[in-house]
Amino acid sequence: MENILFTVFDIFNFGLLIFFWWFTLKHYKNLPQRIPVHFDFDGKADNFGSKKYSFLTPLLGTALYCFFVYALRHPETANFPVEITDGNKSAQFLIMEIFLRWLFVLVILIFMNGQDYMFRYSFDEKVKPKVPLSTALLSVIGSLIVVFIFVAIFK
Repeated sequence: MENILFTVFDIFNFGLLIFFWWFTLKHYKNLPQRIPVHFDFDGKADNFGSKKYSFLTPLLGTALYCFFVYALRHPETANFPVEITDGNKSAQFLIMEIFLRWLFVLVILIFMNGQDYMFRYSFDEKVKPKVPLSTALLSVIGSLIVVFIFVAIFK
């Protein structure tokens, strides 16, 4: 059952990555030549660049996906917050496998939210991000807190 859930999770994560590339390619031709590439804390663009920069976040997402796939296939290379023993090895590896898959979902959704905001801001400076960055970052921090609690319980 565990392998089926992980397979579904992996397919979902890969699907998110494919959707991210599709979204970027679909909107690329309609973008102006100069797009915002960085925003300040108020959500205002403070740096602009060529529309080719729109491929940066999908490339980062792809690199992150490859890193996570490598880490999931070689869990012994990861740095764990507790010492790995024969008694806790399976529980700690399971926690890591679940967390990395979940973390990729959160990070790719943050990337996609930023990409969507960048594209919409290119045409209208009054738009707001669909999900505030503070909410996105708090979801990652909250997930880290939960994983550290589980790691401590099963150490």
